[in-house]
Order: sequence, then structure tokens, then C-alpha cells
Amino acid sequence: MGSRAAGHLEPVPAAATPGRATFLELFFDLVYVFALTRISARAFEDLTREPGREHGWGTVTGGGKTLLLLLALWAVWQGTAWTTSRYDPYRVPLQTVVLTALVGSMVMGVAVPRAFSETALMFAVAYVVAQLTRPLILSVALGAHPYRRLKVRMAVIYAVSGVLWIGGAMLPTNAQVVLWSAALAFEYLAARCGWPVPGLGRSTISKWEIAGEHLAERYQQFFLVALGETILVAGFAYSAGPYEAGHVWAFALALATSIMLWRIYVQRAGRILGEAVMKARHPATIGRSAADTHLLMVIGLAATAIGYELIINHPLERIPGPWLAMVLGGPALFLAGRARLEYEVFGRVSPSRWIALAVLVASSVPLLFLPGVIATAVGVVVLAAVAVVDARRAHGAPPEAAAPPF
Repeated sequence: MGSRAAGHLEPVPAAATPGRATFLELFFDLVYVFALTRISARAFEDLTREPGREHGWGTVTGGGKTLLLLLALWAVWQGTAWTTSRYDPYRVPLQTVVLTALVGSMVMGVAVPRAFSETALMFAVAYVVAQLTRPLILSVALGAHPYRRLKVRMAVIYAVSGVLWIGGAMLPTNAQVVLWSAALAFEYLAARCGWPVPGLGRSTISKWEIAGEHLAERYQQFFLVALGETILVAGFAYSAGPYEAGHVWAFALALATSIMLWRIYVQRAGRILGEAVMKARHPATIGRSAADTHLLMVIGLAATAIGYELIINHPLERIPGPWLAMVLGGPALFLAGRARLEYEVFGRVSPSRWIALAVLVASSVPLLFLPGVIATAVGVVVLAAVAVVDARRAHGAPPEAAAPPF
């Protein structure tokens, strides 16, 4: 590491253009391939555990709890990605942060299936350690730098929320859900408000320095992680057999759906997000907005993966509403997030996005009376139509430049 290991840590300049993501960051991402499969497996179990349960309130509460776990995993990943985009990721303190987050995320992933019962404390402690050690390590590494006050404030916030996380893990399920939801909301609001702490002040996000292209690349990589998880789920579900015609069609349509999701994302906004971040007057502002956008798309991909497993296992059966919500709602959430990404990069939204969303919503009622594989086919056709419209608009025209509205 040479000279990089010496002296106090310094934030990267706002106009810095660092290299690609480090091998350690990509290694960190691999943990999330596993963690996301556990999220999908938990949701699938909630939807199919008891006969008739898919029609009841238990499905809604089970889905809400699974979403809570996904948001916690995302919070650890996002905090780590922002850190490596603000400081030199080759420095020892940063590598310590990433390795701690890696271990914590792996433990959280292992705990996901029973996170509201026997592994609750495991999940909570892993989360708190991953979140709290980051600002503590950085507050020491920064020395007398003005950003040290920000890290101290973040440490205070995470210490307070950590009480809710660990305390909730020791309570019955309903109370646990309330406390964990309150902890996540508290952390989210604190981040939005500049990590305010009485006596220590607060900060303004527009003044934060980040390596914009690096952060944009990290969001793109996490999207690919989530997209790869959809492929894994489809492959695992189909490989369990049987290999009859309905299952073959369901598997083929699942693969086609993932291909369409990739094609829509990269055409063109997803490809030049880094350029948009660098052109923005306040890169941290568009970086924060892109975080919410990618979270929405990742939730959509997770729901889509759950839909794959449901339909591959029950291709010719009529599916209940909650199952259809996964099959069509997943692509719909992705399209909504992709529309927002288009606005962040170009300052406009293509009509095809809203038309596709309307078609998915309108088709949901008749699809309740048809085999599940038909619902998957409708999703593929709608996504393919959006991809074709995007390709036709770009054909023969010069590449559109980023024009962020921030």
C-alpha cells in the first residue's frame, strides 16, 4: 500500500475520478448474491407455507417483515458504498470498514430465514456492528479533519438506533417489528436531515464530497447483483424438476424477463449514470436520489425473483392475488424505478414507461383467472415492448448526453 497507508484519511476531491471498484468491493458484493437469495427464499416460504395462507393477512405481514430485512441489508451496502466513494478505498481504515461490513452482511444473510424468531439477535447484532463500526473507524482515521464531526454524529445516531435493534430482538415478534421499523425510520430521517445531534450540529448533503463516477458504478454493480440473483432463483427452482412442458415454459419466460430487465436498465440512462452524477451541480444530491431509485428497482427485482419460483413450481395453476403481485408487481416496481432513473439522468421520462405500468395494472384482474405462466408471458411482452421502443428511439440518433435536473 506504500504511502497510501500513511497519515490521516482525507476525503476525495469532488472532481476526483478514481479507478474502478476494488476487488475487495466486488468481493463484498458477492455476499449480497447470497443474502438476496435468502430474502427470496423467506418470501417464498411465507407465500406457500400453509394452505390458504396466500389469501390471508399473514401474507401481507410476512411480506412486510421480509421487506424490512431487505431494507436493513440495503442500508449496510449503501453506507459502505458511499464511504468507499468518499475516501480512498485502498487505505487500511477503509478496507477494515468494508471487511467488517462484509462479515456483518454475511451473518445477516444467514439469519434472514428466522430473523423474527431464533436468529433475531444474530441479525440485530450483525447489523449494529456493521453500521456503528464504520463511523467509529472513520472518526479515528480522519484525525482533526472537519468531517470527523460528521462521523461522530453518525456514531451517536447508530448507537441510539442500535438500542432499538438489539432491544427489539429480545421481544416478541410484533414488538420486534415495531422497534426495528422505528430504528430504520430513525436512521433514514437522520441521514436525510444531515445526521443532527444536539450540541454537535448537522451537515448539508449538497456539500458532501464524493467520487461520483465511482458511486454510480457501485449502484450499477449492485443492480447486476440483484439481477444475477433472479437468474439463480430461476435456475434453482427449475433444476428441482419436474421438467414438463409448463415448467419449461415458465423457466424460459423467467430467463426472458431477466434479459429484458437488463436491456431496459442499460439503455441509456443506466449506462451513463456516472456522467450524470459528474455533470450535476451537487453530485451528492443526485447520488442520494439514485440510491432511492436503485433501491426501488432492487425491490422490484427481488419480487420478480419470487414470482419466478412461484410460477416455475406452479406453472399451470390459477394464482392468487399475492402471487400475481410478485409476478407483475416486480416488473412494475422496476419500471417505476427505471422511470425515475431516466429523470435523474435526462430530466424527462419516456411515455413508454407509464404506458407499460398501466398495461401491467390493467391486465392483473383477468390474469387472476388464467394459469400463472400466462401472467409471466404478459410481463415479458410488456417489458419487450418497452425495450423495443427504447431501441427504436436510439436507432440512428447520436448518443444522448446526460442532462441531470439537479
